Amino acid sequence: MSMSRHRAKPAPMASPVASASRGCAPFAYSEASLSAAKWLALVLMVIDHSNKYLFEGAVPWMYAVGRISMPLFAFILGYNLARPGMLAGGGYRRLALRLTVFGLLATVPFMQLNKLGGGWWPLNMMFTMLVSVLAAWLFDLRRPVTVIAACLVIAWGGALGEYWWPAIGLSMAVWNYQRHPSRMLIAGFLTCLALLWVVNGNLWALAAVPVLSLLQFWSIKLPRATWFFYVFYPLHLAALWLILFMKG
Repeated sequence: MSMSRHRAKPAPMASPVASASRGCAPFAYSEASLSAAKWLALVLMVIDHSNKYLFEGAVPWMYAVGRISMPLFAFILGYNLARPGMLAGGGYRRLALRLTVFGLLATVPFMQLNKLGGGWWPLNMMFTMLVSVLAAWLFDLRRPVTVIAACLVIAWGGALGEYWWPAIGLSMAVWNYQRHPSRMLIAGFLTCLALLWVVNGNLWALAAVPVLSLLQFWSIKLPRATWFFYVFYPLHLAALWLILFMKG
């Protein structure tokens, strides 16, 4: 997920809840805030996967904080999908290709680490994010046939990937909100967070809201390292698989 190089000072970012109460305006993250959100999401993902695969989910605090990782990634994806020029500049195509390639690279270790229905289901998170990208791309074409296709992609693709439709709903809500801010979309975002209870068994995903609110104050620039995030996903799964293999 790429980030803008625009260096103008952004307006302070309103939290999802604050936006709903004061009237609606698009969120405005600085580059530093976006980078911090991505690095935090990655760290939380590693904590969560370490607990799941190495400790068999036995560490409650690791499981709890791990529930925040995916909502952060979904928010960032939706935010970036809404950037101007995504359609004309080929941004959707680039994102879709990257997610497809690295999702495929992650498939074997993901399948080996998880006991999957039919040997393959669900698909890893890269494919869940791919569904969001394809849906936003089709919606952005603004033709009746592509709008119908986008709805079908969400309906079908949501059943295939990790975290199901709530994860797609998070990204789509942010993507749409950035272009057409409304209280209804804020409510949709919060509803999708709450619906993750079906997957997570708890409501820790809602903690992403205060985390996103606090990140607006982050000013230290971290490396953008766009390709690192894509490469890291299959590599860290492969590393966990290797560790488990060596442990027997």
